[in-house]
Amino acid sequence: MLPNTGKLAGCTLFITGASRGIGKAIALKAAKDGANVVIAAKTAQAHPKLPGTIYTAAEEIEAAGGKALPCIVDVRDEKQVSDAVEEAVKKFGGIDIVVNNASAINLTGTLETPMKKVDLMLGINLRGTYLTSKLCVPYLQKSKNPHILNLSPPLNLNPVWFKNHTAYTMAKYGMSMCVLGMAEEFRGAIAVNALWPKTAIHTAAMDMLGGSGVSKQCRKPEIMADAAYCILTKPKTYSGNFTIDEDILKQEGIKEFDVYAVAPGHPLLPDFFLDDDPETLAKKMEDHGASPILKSGKSQAEAAALAGPIADTFDLIKGVLNPDVVQSTKGVYRFDLSGEHAGIWYIDLKNGAGSAGSGEPPVTADVVMSMDSADFVKMFTGKLKPTMAFMSGKLKIKGDMSLAIKMEKMMGMLKPKL
Repeated sequence: MLPNTGKLAGCTLFITGASRGIGKAIALKAAKDGANVVIAAKTAQAHPKLPGTIYTAAEEIEAAGGKALPCIVDVRDEKQVSDAVEEAVKKFGGIDIVVNNASAINLTGTLETPMKKVDLMLGINLRGTYLTSKLCVPYLQKSKNPHILNLSPPLNLNPVWFKNHTAYTMAKYGMSMCVLGMAEEFRGAIAVNALWPKTAIHTAAMDMLGGSGVSKQCRKPEIMADAAYCILTKPKTYSGNFTIDEDILKQEGIKEFDVYAVAPGHPLLPDFFLDDDPETLAKKMEDHGASPILKSGKSQAEAAALAGPIADTFDLIKGVLNPDVVQSTKGVYRFDLSGEHAGIWYIDLKNGAGSAGSGEPPVTADVVMSMDSADFVKMFTGKLKPTMAFMSGKLKIKGDMSLAIKMEKMMGMLKPKL
């Protein structure tokens, strides 16, 4: 890992969403230098599903050697942000660094995304970033080496990154557009940069999106903290850059990256927005073993697929149904298949001992998955990774995303059959 240099000693960082995850990791890295950290986040009381509060984060920051100021802040609320900024200046004498980390994510299509979710993502990601930066700029201009760092991706206008989750992409790119504009607007006065991970980072949000099993395919938040530290310790002339965590750490001489992995040696899941060719992305994800569910190779399932691909795949599925699977899943799935073997099929993992077959499910489906029948067979026989299918647009999902992720557990149970 990247060693601390002490360059942030006495500096004041205003970090949004710093009560957990990447924001807290950046805060702790700075705290080791003896920095002051303003924790601007909403979680004042323990959340039933999310770890940490602004107060527990403050304790960790001070234990690491820094000074902390926990502030209850919804970055969409101008008064709350303004009050936190004023409180920070009063306590620490100024603000040297702003890290716009707070973000909201919802990976659904246009028709499936409620306006409440659209407003949330645009409000937190875009408006919150713009607002926080705007209110801090007057104080940053008084700092010797001021920085704004947005945790947002390089601007990539390939449609593949829009078609499955337009609202989320717009919101994240809004953060990146703040970098593009403000870096030029304040060039020579304030450094404004973006940082994005090369691979998925293990956070509470990732657990909700990908389930607990996804952690093995992720790196720890500390890689983003080390990369952020590289940027924030550079002179203010370093501005307008869209950096990738692994790339900037390599420039700093870091050669060993297994130390950042949740499960060293395990294949890693590439992150969003980093490949302008969806076919290359798909191949990369397959090469990296994204969402390792089933091993490829000749099998009974493949042989059966030649005779009757969909029906025989469902025969395999029926063979692993049992009350335990139903109890741990509690979901009904409908598959709308197109292509050579078009039709509707279902898997009921909510009622009784479970059931599966052709036609409409016996009750309303919690999740509807649409894809080509050939891709369906590939997915259930290990030829096509579900995450790759979803991100490349081959698999469309409507309904409960957390239940959609649980389908991977069923695929894992098919492994001994192959």
